[in-house]
Amino acid sequence: MNGQIVAGVLAPHPPHLVYAENPPQNEPRSEGGWEGLRWGYERLRKKLAETDYEVLVVHSPHWKTRTGTHVLAVPELSGLSVDPIFPNLFRYKFDLKVDVELARAIVAEGRASGLEMVPMENPAFRVDYGTIISCHLANPAWDKPIVAISSSSAHFDYSNEVGEEEMAKLGAATAKAIAKSGKKAVLLASNSLSHRHFTTEPELPEDMSKEHIYHHGQYLWDMKVIQLMKEGRTRELADLMPDFIDQALSECRDGCLSWMLAALGYPTFPAEVYAYGTVIGTGNAVVGWHPEDAMV
Repeated sequence: MNGQIVAGVLAPHPPHLVYAENPPQNEPRSEGGWEGLRWGYERLRKKLAETDYEVLVVHSPHWKTRTGTHVLAVPELSGLSVDPIFPNLFRYKFDLKVDVELARAIVAEGRASGLEMVPMENPAFRVDYGTIISCHLANPAWDKPIVAISSSSAHFDYSNEVGEEEMAKLGAATAKAIAKSGKKAVLLASNSLSHRHFTTEPELPEDMSKEHIYHHGQYLWDMKVIQLMKEGRTRELADLMPDFIDQALSECRDGCLSWMLAALGYPTFPAEVYAYGTVIGTGNAVVGWHPEDAMV
Protein backbone atom coordinates (compact mmCIF):
# COMPACT_ATOMS: atom_id res chain seq x y z
CA MET A 1 0.00 0.00 0.00
CA ASN A 2 2.38 2.69 -1.20
CA GLY A 3 0.15 4.49 -3.66
CA GLN A 4 -0.76 8.06 -2.83
CA ILE A 5 -2.72 11.11 -3.84
CA VAL A 6 -0.03 13.64 -4.74
CA ALA A 7 -2.41 16.51 -5.55
CA GLY A 8 -6.05 17.43 -5.47
CA VAL A 9 -7.38 20.20 -7.70
CA LEU A 10 -10.63 22.10 -7.85
CA ALA A 11 -10.71 22.16 -11.66
CA PRO A 12 -13.84 23.90 -13.01
CA HIS A 13 -14.93 23.01 -16.52
CA PRO A 14 -16.48 26.00 -18.33
CA PRO A 15 -16.18 25.15 -22.05
CA HIS A 16 -15.34 28.80 -22.64
CA LEU A 17 -11.82 28.22 -21.30
CA VAL A 18 -11.03 25.55 -23.88
CA TYR A 19 -12.73 27.62 -26.59
CA ALA A 20 -10.57 30.63 -25.70
CA GLU A 21 -7.33 28.65 -26.01
CA ASN A 22 -8.06 27.35 -29.53
CA PRO A 23 -6.57 23.86 -29.13
CA PRO A 24 -6.49 21.74 -32.31
CA GLN A 25 -9.05 19.26 -30.89
CA ASN A 26 -11.77 21.94 -30.66
CA GLU A 27 -13.50 23.04 -33.86
CA PRO A 28 -14.73 26.57 -32.94
CA ARG A 29 -12.17 29.41 -33.05
CA SER A 30 -12.07 32.34 -30.63
CA GLU A 31 -10.29 35.64 -30.03
CA GLY A 32 -9.39 34.76 -26.42
CA GLY A 33 -11.11 35.73 -23.18
CA TRP A 34 -11.28 34.67 -19.50
CA GLU A 35 -7.53 35.18 -19.19
CA GLY A 36 -7.52 35.23 -15.38
CA LEU A 37 -8.83 31.69 -15.14
CA ARG A 38 -6.81 30.45 -18.10
CA TRP A 39 -3.57 31.88 -16.69
CA GLY A 40 -4.43 30.25 -13.37
CA TYR A 41 -4.67 26.92 -15.15
CA GLU A 42 -1.29 27.66 -16.76
CA ARG A 43 0.25 28.09 -13.30
CA LEU A 44 -1.40 24.86 -12.20
CA ARG A 45 0.02 23.00 -15.21
CA LYS A 46 3.52 24.19 -14.35
CA LYS A 47 3.07 22.81 -10.85
CA LEU A 48 1.75 19.49 -12.12
CA ALA A 49 4.64 19.25 -14.59
CA GLU A 50 6.94 19.21 -11.54
CA THR A 51 4.80 16.56 -9.82
CA ASP A 52 5.44 12.84 -10.21
CA TYR A 53 2.09 11.23 -10.98
CA GLU A 54 0.71 8.46 -13.17
CA VAL A 55 -3.05 8.95 -13.43
CA LEU A 56 -5.74 11.63 -13.28
CA VAL A 57 -8.90 10.72 -11.36
CA VAL A 58 -11.77 13.08 -12.18
CA HIS A 59 -15.27 13.42 -10.70
CA SER A 60 -17.63 15.26 -13.05
CA PRO A 61 -21.09 16.77 -12.51
CA HIS A 62 -21.98 16.20 -16.17
CA TRP A 63 -21.85 12.44 -16.09
CA LYS A 64 -25.03 12.03 -14.06
CA THR A 65 -26.20 8.57 -13.05
CA ARG A 66 -29.61 7.81 -11.58
CA THR A 67 -28.62 4.72 -9.62
CA GLY A 68 -25.34 4.76 -7.76
CA THR A 69 -21.90 5.86 -8.90
CA HIS A 70 -20.40 4.62 -12.15
CA VAL A 71 -16.68 4.49 -12.96
CA LEU A 72 -15.28 4.48 -16.49
CA ALA A 73 -13.75 1.06 -17.19
CA VAL A 74 -13.04 0.98 -20.95
CA PRO A 75 -9.32 0.96 -21.90
CA GLU A 76 -9.55 3.52 -24.72
CA LEU A 77 -12.25 5.90 -25.88
CA SER A 78 -12.45 8.44 -28.69
CA GLY A 79 -15.11 10.50 -30.39
CA LEU A 80 -16.65 13.95 -30.58
CA SER A 81 -17.88 15.64 -27.41
CA VAL A 82 -20.35 18.48 -27.90
CA ASP A 83 -21.51 20.73 -25.09
CA PRO A 84 -25.34 20.63 -25.24
CA ILE A 85 -25.63 24.22 -23.95
CA PHE A 86 -22.71 25.73 -25.87
CA PRO A 87 -22.30 23.72 -29.09
CA ASN A 88 -21.03 26.95 -30.66
CA LEU A 89 -18.05 26.87 -28.27
CA PHE A 90 -17.21 23.24 -27.64
CA ARG A 91 -17.03 20.52 -30.29
CA TYR A 92 -14.02 18.58 -29.15
CA LYS A 93 -12.41 15.46 -30.65
CA PHE A 94 -11.24 13.39 -27.70
CA ASP A 95 -8.92 10.40 -27.63
CA LEU A 96 -8.05 9.10 -24.19
CA LYS A 97 -6.83 6.12 -22.23
CA VAL A 98 -8.37 4.83 -19.01
CA ASP A 99 -6.65 3.14 -16.07
CA VAL A 100 -9.12 0.25 -15.92
CA GLU A 101 -7.29 -1.50 -13.10
CA LEU A 102 -7.61 1.50 -10.80
CA ALA A 103 -11.20 2.09 -11.93
CA ARG A 104 -12.19 -1.43 -10.91
CA ALA A 105 -10.35 -1.03 -7.61
CA ILE A 106 -12.38 2.10 -6.82
CA VAL A 107 -15.58 0.21 -7.64
CA ALA A 108 -14.55 -2.63 -5.33
CA GLU A 109 -13.66 -0.33 -2.43
CA GLY A 110 -16.87 1.62 -2.89
CA ARG A 111 -18.94 -1.54 -2.78
CA ALA A 112 -17.07 -2.67 0.34
CA SER A 113 -18.09 0.57 2.05
CA GLY A 114 -21.76 0.03 1.18
CA LEU A 115 -22.05 2.22 -1.91
CA GLU A 116 -23.84 1.23 -5.10
CA MET A 117 -20.98 1.15 -7.62
CA VAL A 118 -20.93 0.10 -11.29
CA PRO A 119 -18.05 -0.18 -13.78
CA MET A 120 -19.02 1.50 -17.07
CA GLU A 121 -17.95 -0.92 -19.82
CA ASN A 122 -19.76 0.38 -22.91
CA PRO A 123 -17.06 0.74 -25.63
CA ALA A 124 -19.22 3.32 -27.45
CA PHE A 125 -19.62 5.54 -24.39
CA ARG A 126 -19.31 9.25 -25.18
CA VAL A 127 -17.29 10.85 -22.41
CA ASP A 128 -18.99 13.88 -20.85
CA TYR A 129 -17.66 17.36 -21.50
CA GLY A 130 -17.00 18.09 -17.81
CA THR A 131 -14.52 15.23 -17.63
CA ILE A 132 -12.87 16.19 -20.92
CA ILE A 133 -12.57 19.90 -20.15
CA SER A 134 -11.09 19.49 -16.67
CA CYS A 135 -8.62 16.87 -17.91
CA HIS A 136 -7.66 19.01 -20.91
CA LEU A 137 -7.11 22.15 -18.82
CA ALA A 138 -5.02 20.22 -16.27
CA ASN A 139 -3.06 18.18 -18.85
CA PRO A 140 -3.59 19.24 -22.48
CA ALA A 141 -0.94 16.76 -23.63
CA TRP A 142 -3.26 13.89 -22.66
CA ASP A 143 -0.19 11.77 -21.89
CA LYS A 144 -1.62 10.28 -18.68
CA PRO A 145 -4.49 7.80 -18.36
CA ILE A 146 -7.60 8.91 -16.52
CA VAL A 147 -10.26 7.43 -14.29
CA ALA A 148 -13.66 9.15 -14.59
CA ILE A 149 -16.29 8.97 -11.86
CA SER A 150 -19.96 9.87 -12.30
CA SER A 151 -22.06 12.07 -10.05
CA SER A 152 -24.85 10.13 -8.37
CA SER A 153 -28.24 11.67 -7.69
CA ALA A 154 -28.20 11.41 -3.89
CA HIS A 155 -28.14 15.19 -3.34
CA PHE A 156 -31.11 15.59 -5.68
CA ASP A 157 -33.17 12.53 -4.77
CA TYR A 158 -32.70 12.70 -1.00
CA SER A 159 -30.96 15.75 0.51
CA ASN A 160 -27.69 17.65 0.53
CA GLU A 161 -26.82 15.94 3.80
CA VAL A 162 -27.34 12.44 2.38
CA GLY A 163 -25.36 13.36 -0.71
CA GLU A 164 -22.49 14.69 1.39
CA GLU A 165 -22.39 11.48 3.45
CA GLU A 166 -22.19 9.46 0.24
CA MET A 167 -19.37 11.63 -1.12
CA ALA A 168 -17.41 11.19 2.12
CA LYS A 169 -17.63 7.41 1.67
CA LEU A 170 -16.73 7.62 -2.01
CA GLY A 171 -13.72 9.82 -1.26
CA ALA A 172 -12.45 7.42 1.40
CA ALA A 173 -12.95 4.47 -0.97
CA THR A 174 -11.06 6.29 -3.74
CA ALA A 175 -8.14 7.02 -1.42
CA LYS A 176 -8.01 3.41 -0.24
CA ALA A 177 -8.03 2.09 -3.81
CA ILE A 178 -5.21 4.45 -4.81
CA ALA A 179 -3.15 3.46 -1.77
CA LYS A 180 -3.50 -0.24 -2.60
CA SER A 181 -2.73 0.35 -6.27
CA GLY A 182 0.78 1.62 -5.61
CA LYS A 183 0.13 4.49 -8.04
CA LYS A 184 0.52 8.23 -7.67
CA ALA A 185 -2.68 10.05 -8.57
CA VAL A 186 -3.91 13.58 -9.09
CA LEU A 187 -7.58 14.16 -8.28
CA LEU A 188 -9.70 16.65 -10.22
CA ALA A 189 -12.97 17.98 -8.81
CA SER A 190 -14.67 19.28 -11.95
CA ASN A 191 -17.06 21.90 -10.68
CA SER A 192 -17.70 25.61 -10.32
CA LEU A 193 -18.49 27.26 -6.99
CA SER A 194 -21.52 29.58 -7.24
CA HIS A 195 -23.53 28.57 -10.26
CA ARG A 196 -26.38 30.96 -10.98
CA HIS A 197 -25.64 32.05 -14.54
CA PHE A 198 -26.87 34.29 -17.32
CA THR A 199 -29.48 32.84 -19.65
CA THR A 200 -28.44 34.82 -22.73
CA GLU A 201 -25.07 35.04 -24.42
CA PRO A 202 -23.50 38.16 -25.96
CA GLU A 203 -23.15 38.22 -29.73
CA LEU A 204 -19.43 37.68 -29.27
CA PRO A 205 -19.05 35.11 -26.43
CA GLU A 206 -15.52 36.27 -25.59
CA ASP A 207 -16.57 39.91 -25.12
CA MET A 208 -15.15 40.45 -21.63
CA SER A 209 -17.05 43.71 -21.17
CA LYS A 210 -20.12 41.50 -20.60
CA GLU A 211 -18.49 39.21 -18.04
CA HIS A 212 -19.18 39.59 -14.29
CA ILE A 213 -20.50 37.63 -11.33
CA TYR A 214 -24.26 37.12 -11.42
CA HIS A 215 -24.80 38.95 -8.13
CA HIS A 216 -22.85 40.13 -5.10
CA GLY A 217 -24.29 37.49 -2.79
CA GLN A 218 -22.71 34.75 -4.89
CA TYR A 219 -19.37 36.54 -4.73
CA LEU A 220 -19.52 36.73 -0.94
CA TRP A 221 -20.25 33.02 -0.67
CA ASP A 222 -17.41 32.18 -3.06
CA MET A 223 -15.00 34.31 -1.04
CA LYS A 224 -16.07 32.61 2.19
CA VAL A 225 -15.44 29.18 0.72
CA ILE A 226 -12.08 30.17 -0.78
CA GLN A 227 -10.96 31.70 2.52
CA LEU A 228 -11.66 28.41 4.28
CA MET A 229 -9.57 26.64 1.64
CA LYS A 230 -6.71 29.10 2.07
CA GLU A 231 -6.77 28.63 5.84
CA GLY A 232 -6.86 24.83 5.71
CA ARG A 233 -10.29 24.66 7.32
CA THR A 234 -11.73 21.97 5.08
CA ARG A 235 -13.67 20.22 7.85
CA GLU A 236 -15.49 23.49 8.44
CA LEU A 237 -16.02 23.79 4.69
CA ALA A 238 -17.53 20.30 4.64
CA ASP A 239 -19.92 21.28 7.45
CA LEU A 240 -20.89 24.44 5.55
CA MET A 241 -21.37 22.70 2.21
CA PRO A 242 -25.15 22.01 2.41
CA ASP A 243 -25.82 25.71 3.09
CA PHE A 244 -23.39 26.86 0.39
CA ILE A 245 -25.07 24.57 -2.13
CA ASP A 246 -28.49 26.06 -1.40
CA GLN A 247 -27.55 29.72 -0.97
CA ALA A 248 -25.24 30.00 -3.99
CA LEU A 249 -26.92 27.36 -6.19
CA SER A 250 -23.47 25.82 -6.15
CA GLU A 251 -22.40 23.14 -8.59
CA CYS A 252 -20.85 21.52 -5.52
CA ARG A 253 -24.27 19.88 -5.25
CA ASP A 254 -22.95 17.20 -7.57
CA GLY A 255 -20.41 16.21 -4.93
CA CYS A 256 -17.13 16.62 -6.80
CA LEU A 257 -15.39 18.92 -4.31
CA SER A 258 -16.72 17.00 -1.29
CA TRP A 259 -15.47 13.72 -2.80
CA MET A 260 -12.01 15.17 -3.29
CA LEU A 261 -11.71 16.73 0.17
CA ALA A 262 -12.71 13.40 1.72
CA ALA A 263 -10.17 11.53 -0.42
CA LEU A 264 -7.48 13.97 0.73
CA GLY A 265 -8.44 13.32 4.35
CA TYR A 266 -9.76 16.88 4.85
CA PRO A 267 -6.42 18.69 4.61
CA THR A 268 -5.53 21.20 7.32
CA PHE A 269 -2.77 22.88 5.31
CA PRO A 270 -3.45 25.94 3.13
CA ALA A 271 -4.61 25.39 -0.43
CA GLU A 272 -2.95 27.16 -3.34
CA VAL A 273 -5.46 29.41 -5.10
CA TYR A 274 -4.34 29.75 -8.70
CA ALA A 275 -7.26 31.81 -9.94
CA TYR A 276 -10.80 33.02 -9.34
CA GLY A 277 -13.01 34.36 -12.08
CA THR A 278 -16.45 34.37 -13.60
CA VAL A 279 -17.84 32.63 -16.67
CA ILE A 280 -21.37 33.63 -17.75
CA GLY A 281 -21.93 34.84 -14.19
CA THR A 282 -20.77 31.69 -12.39
CA GLY A 283 -17.95 31.74 -9.84
CA ASN A 284 -14.97 29.54 -10.69
CA ALA A 285 -11.79 28.89 -8.72
CA VAL A 286 -8.73 26.88 -9.71
CA VAL A 287 -7.36 25.61 -6.39
CA GLY A 288 -4.71 23.04 -5.59
CA TRP A 289 -3.85 20.95 -2.55
CA HIS A 290 -0.29 19.61 -2.70
CA PRO A 291 0.40 17.36 0.30
CA GLU A 292 4.14 17.08 -0.28
CA ASP A 293 4.54 20.87 -0.13
CA ALA A 294 2.78 20.87 3.22
CA MET A 295 5.46 18.56 4.63
CA VAL A 296 8.34 20.93 3.80
